[in-house]
Amino acid sequence: MFKLQENGTDVKTEVLAGFTTFLTMVYIVVVNPVILHDAGVPFNDVFMATIIATVIGTLWMALCANYPIAIAPGMGMNAYFAYSVVGNHGHITYTTAFSAVFVAGIIFIILSLTPFRQKLIEAIPDNLKHGITAGIGLFIAFIGLKQTGIIIGDKENLVKLGDLHDPLTILSLVGLAITLILFARKIPGALFIGMIITGIIAFFTGKLKFDKGVVGKPSLPHFMIDNPISAFGDVIHHSLYAVVFSFLLVTIFDTTGTMVGVAEQAGLMKGKKLPRARRALLSDSIGTTIGAVFGTSPTTAFIESTSGVAAGGRTGLTTTIVAVLFIISSFFSPLVSAVSGLSAITAPALIIVGSLMIGSVANIKWKEIDEAFPAFLIILTMPLTSSIATGIALGFISYPILKIVKGKWRDVHVLVYLFAVLFILQLAFVPQ
Repeated sequence: MFKLQENGTDVKTEVLAGFTTFLTMVYIVVVNPVILHDAGVPFNDVFMATIIATVIGTLWMALCANYPIAIAPGMGMNAYFAYSVVGNHGHITYTTAFSAVFVAGIIFIILSLTPFRQKLIEAIPDNLKHGITAGIGLFIAFIGLKQTGIIIGDKENLVKLGDLHDPLTILSLVGLAITLILFARKIPGALFIGMIITGIIAFFTGKLKFDKGVVGKPSLPHFMIDNPISAFGDVIHHSLYAVVFSFLLVTIFDTTGTMVGVAEQAGLMKGKKLPRARRALLSDSIGTTIGAVFGTSPTTAFIESTSGVAAGGRTGLTTTIVAVLFIISSFFSPLVSAVSGLSAITAPALIIVGSLMIGSVANIKWKEIDEAFPAFLIILTMPLTSSIATGIALGFISYPILKIVKGKWRDVHVLVYLFAVLFILQLAFVPQ
């Protein structure tokens, strides 16, 4: 089924690779509920929805595409869901926001079944893609710094340095330092192991308590989407078109780029083409749609899959092991609930993931103002407006304008012009 011999691997290697990938990405079952709980979503619902979406998306990738690439709710999109879509709009509840995720997932599935998804990726300028990735990284790192108390609000300067003598802030700094050391030493599962060590310190200093135990029987989350038609109605009623587009755009770039990168590392690319690409691309769109029904933000291919590939993973058996391990993790809801209640344990992961994502700025053409400024505008406005959608909008508007001024209007794809017009209309007539 997995064609192990054909791919130059064996069962032992694939199982080890599966464990490696799991350890590097299991932090998501802790961090994702923390972020979405800030939007009011019940913790247990998010915890189980995260596992369900991960298992379904990852098993699709394993059994239908036979790739060692794991799928799970993406960092950045969960922050956008909690702090921009719900947090900045008092009239938008988390159930309404899940309607937008569901609609984006349906559109995502349709695009994945057609060549349009690839055309869309090719149409968007590389510098805007890099700017979006870097901007999201800065945004979630900023959230992590605020959650730890390292940065606090200030009336005069918006933010300032927090109280570094506060016990929880000190614990956050210790956890951040420990995790960074693990990363520097290239230890597999550094984020997860960093959480464990920080949690142990918190337990022995009285900051972490397990009042509900460690192990518990898993229970299905409540349905967030009862009627698919009403989900589309919510998007139309609340004019969430830009939100749907933002979910769609970021996950398309994130997933496709990650899939190609992991496949290249594993030696699975055939020239510049990814075999079974359509089946692989369906994994995150299906995961996103089903995840929205149960209560989590969009899924994406996890770059942490590279750790499993480095350990020898070459087939879907690797990701099958990952899915099985996530199913087992569903029995540890009380443990995750206790850990998630202490931001000092989880926030360092946000800061470090943010630092990894902002590395995309190295690929931006900074010496060309018509390329650099739109990317800069995206990176700057995402954290300052607490809105990924606003950052994307301003980048897409400024890019074609500068190209026209420089006489390079022919270099801009017609889809970029279309998106620019749509974003102008959205910013002008839809309440932000």
